[in-house]
Amino acid sequence: MKLVKLGMFCAAFAIVFTTVPALKAQKSNGTPAAPVPAQIITSTKVFISNAGADSTSLAALRNAEEPDQPYNEFYAAMKSWGRYELVAAPADADLVFEIRFTAPLTDCGKVTTYGPQVELAILDTKTHFRLWTLTEPVQGAFRKATWEKNVNQGITSLVNDVKGLSAQTSAAAGTPSK
Repeated sequence: MKLVKLGMFCAAFAIVFTTVPALKAQKSNGTPAAPVPAQIITSTKVFISNAGADSTSLAALRNAEEPDQPYNEFYAAMKSWGRYELVAAPADADLVFEIRFTAPLTDCGKVTTYGPQVELAILDTKTHFRLWTLTEPVQGAFRKATWEKNVNQGITSLVNDVKGLSAQTSAAAGTPSK
């Protein structure tokens, strides 16, 4: 029973810890936030890359019969947002949004479990440098419908993170965001 309570505590802690808003204009101690790369503000064309999933996540996605679900959901959400023009080739893009689904092992004392998450790396096509990385947790599930809902929620949170980053930096630069 103690292990179950500890596991529930660890899961709750992980959810709260990873969902605390990371995009603040100023830290609570008064230190201004470091600048976001200008390319994220000024770019208009994005190529969305499917970086796939690790083996644990891929098995779960295949069991749900949707191995490309994170990529498909993210692409659709970005297209409907309309902030960036989505292009068919990286050579035509200013930025590459590389989406990946993983389930690393998390250890919380005596309980070790998987922590599914969706990660977005934002890369500059000119320099090939990673400019920013965003990660959102995805709750596990036993039922297919619940799993799909949880993956969709993780993707929605990730898109909201991109929107927040864009709005934050656009406002700071005096550039209106869409």
